[in-house]
Amino acid sequence: MNVASTAFRPVVVIPVYNHEQAIGAMVAGVRRNGFDCLLVDDGSKPSCAAVMDALAAADDGVHLERLSANRGKGGAVMAGLRAAAARLGATHAVQIDADGQHEAADIPDFLAIAEANPQAIICGAPVYDASVPKGRLYGRYLTHVWVWINTPSFDIRDSMCGFRVYPLARVLPLIDAEPMGLRMDFDPEIMVRAHWRGIPVVNRETRVTYPMDGVSHFDVVRDNVRISKMHARLFFGMLWRLPRLLWRKVVR
Repeated sequence: MNVASTAFRPVVVIPVYNHEQAIGAMVAGVRRNGFDCLLVDDGSKPSCAAVMDALAAADDGVHLERLSANRGKGGAVMAGLRAAAARLGATHAVQIDADGQHEAADIPDFLAIAEANPQAIICGAPVYDASVPKGRLYGRYLTHVWVWINTPSFDIRDSMCGFRVYPLARVLPLIDAEPMGLRMDFDPEIMVRAHWRGIPVVNRETRVTYPMDGVSHFDVVRDNVRISKMHARLFFGMLWRLPRLLWRKVVR
């Protein structure tokens, strides 16, 4: 495992649901940089499960956490964070998507920032190319506005980016204490709730591409409805926290 000190032990957590065409390249990118990775099989079909079995069998730096049924992206990430700490002794977990959108080559820089800011979440701020679907892009801006309202701040540049580093000692108590969205609503919700708890955020730009043959499990209707409901719940949660949040901005 590539670490700069015995006190900083990172693991890359990759939630996987039927990404058998892309996961091998993502694992290769992670391992090329010398980091251990934990694949979370989120109830994938047998062909994808077999690919993950082969990756784990071929490399002792590739670990596998298998869920008996599909829990959704959020459920898989939370299972991976818990396993990274309990099974692998990690202090920090890099969350990165399995579909090849993110640059594994950026992981060392994300982790260098995390080691310099060990209490903070290091959150990817996407830099898109022409491959980004316009509907997805515009929908993200609506979520950005709601996150800025619900924090209330501009601290989080992009709450939906699936590439980030979590300090596990700060984040695991949060996901154990709060009912968190299990699907695509997880990424923005955990950022808002972490901000409410005073967990710092450091934003780091990273290139994001949408492969033409990539597999996306984002359901435009169901996931947008789910995310809209989540924002509404967070808004009412923000209202009673608002005096404390505003005071924190004054004394910062």
